[in-house]
Amino acid sequence: MKLTDTIGAALRHKGQDVWSVTPDSSVYEAIEMMSDKRVGALLVLSEGRLAGVISERDYARKVILQGKSSKHTPVREIMTSPVIFVNPGQTIDDCMHIMTENRIRHLPVVSGDRVAGVVSIGDLVRWIMSAQEDHIQHLEKYITGSYPG
Repeated sequence: MKLTDTIGAALRHKGQDVWSVTPDSSVYEAIEMMSDKRVGALLVLSEGRLAGVISERDYARKVILQGKSSKHTPVREIMTSPVIFVNPGQTIDDCMHIMTENRIRHLPVVSGDRVAGVVSIGDLVRWIMSAQEDHIQHLEKYITGSYPG
């Protein structure tokens, strides 16, 4: 595992499950699904295409703080759109920069017009930590003389 690995490789490693709602779903249904799936955001798909992202942050800022009803507010009213996304060929490092600069915690991966998956900041941190562990192990083997070669 390396920072120069593609986000596609990370998706294959973590799994490509995508949890989504439609723009017409109620915010309550979206929050309920987030709770059931133990995720902090869902993709919003309209006719199979990425239309937005709805997160716990959207709920807190655009429903609770504005006194709206989650059961009567459609997702389309609070979702984040347009969506920042990447393609499977972009690197882990690219994705980390995109997420940091845009202050987002979930990044959809889109191939052509198809959603290939979604990664969270936690997924990327785990990938980076694993890459660092591998690097440290290689250095320790090199220093102790047990490195093959």
